[in-house]
Amino acid sequence: MKEGEKVDKHRLTQVGRAMKELGVQMIAAYSPQARGRSERSFGTWQGRLPQELRLAGIATADGANVFLRERYIGAFNAHFSMPAAEKGTAFRRTGRSDLNWIFTVQTERVVAKDNTVAIRERSWQIDKTRFRHSLAGSTVTIHEHLDETVSIRYGPHVVGRYNSEGGKLTDGTPKERRGKGGSMKTKSRFPPAPTLPWKSRQKREIPTFPPRRQPLPYPQEKQRPKPKPQKRRPKRPRRFVSQSGQITNYQNRTT
Repeated sequence: MKEGEKVDKHRLTQVGRAMKELGVQMIAAYSPQARGRSERSFGTWQGRLPQELRLAGIATADGANVFLRERYIGAFNAHFSMPAAEKGTAFRRTGRSDLNWIFTVQTERVVAKDNTVAIRERSWQIDKTRFRHSLAGSTVTIHEHLDETVSIRYGPHVVGRYNSEGGKLTDGTPKERRGKGGSMKTKSRFPPAPTLPWKSRQKREIPTFPPRRQPLPYPQEKQRPKPKPQKRRPKRPRRFVSQSGQITNYQNRTT
């Protein structure tokens, strides 16, 4: 955006993108009075802070950060702050739990054919994921966190985490093995099915009509009579009629 032009709501800055995700409406200031106040504030920081650092004998970035936190910011607020006209606060608590992802410098990049992404002179190698063998040609988002770590996301999936030096970061808990020699148990996304009535008939008695016939009870001193064995009839010999007309048994048959 050039000086004097209106804010483009479709091409947001990192601050504008974070505000939009948090649901905070930004009001752009186009009046000369509002621009004058911001320019005076910038002039105060640019003209006063270098002189304070020179007088304190600070020549490193780490020493300047310590000086800002411990001395300069408190003295600056005490000198330039004004008491509020009304009591209360306009801030409210947020219900978001992903602030670590919102307050990052986000940059979109297309994965190269060797499964790497780069920002200027820095490059990161993406490992093989469970859902895709390679992300070559896909668009990923590189998150640069406030603690100087870097995360790479493909949609909702985190495909890489790296430290400030480019080394890979791994979770402290080991991953559960899957497949041969490992556990194949997976957590179901659906609630357990309810017990169906026709599958639970063996556990409970359901009355029927007409009622089922029950065996007659026998007294304990008497025993149930045993059935009598049936006599088998002797087998009759097989007979046949010979050519001469005589009826003979099969055993006495001669050839």
